[in-house]
Amino acid sequence: MRYIRYAFLIVLALALITVALANRGAVTLRLLPEEVAGFVPLPNTLELPLFVIIFGGIVAGLLIGFVWEWFREHKVRAEGARARRDVKSLEREVTRLKGDVADDKDEILALLDKSA
Repeated sequence: MRYIRYAFLIVLALALITVALANRGAVTLRLLPEEVAGFVPLPNTLELPLFVIIFGGIVAGLLIGFVWEWFREHKVRAEGARARRDVKSLEREVTRLKGDVADDKDEILALLDKSA
């Protein structure tokens, strides 16, 4: 299984290197539309190789997806934490109750005492 993972990573790396080498040409990236650029004192354009923009878009999409999924699963994580707290509380109660029964040498006598 480890060799399959390494083979996959090598093929992926070769594909990414091929895309990068094929798209080395510089392109102009405009950050704002021309009408809005006059109001902002920051530079409006960047000269970058096309593969940087492609890989940056992929990374930005992955990060947005991870954050979106993290927010979406918040309810499930909170519910799981609540369930773990309940289980720990019940385990402590069971341990305490078993300790109370063990103190009375006979369980039947302990039940009769509690019912009376």
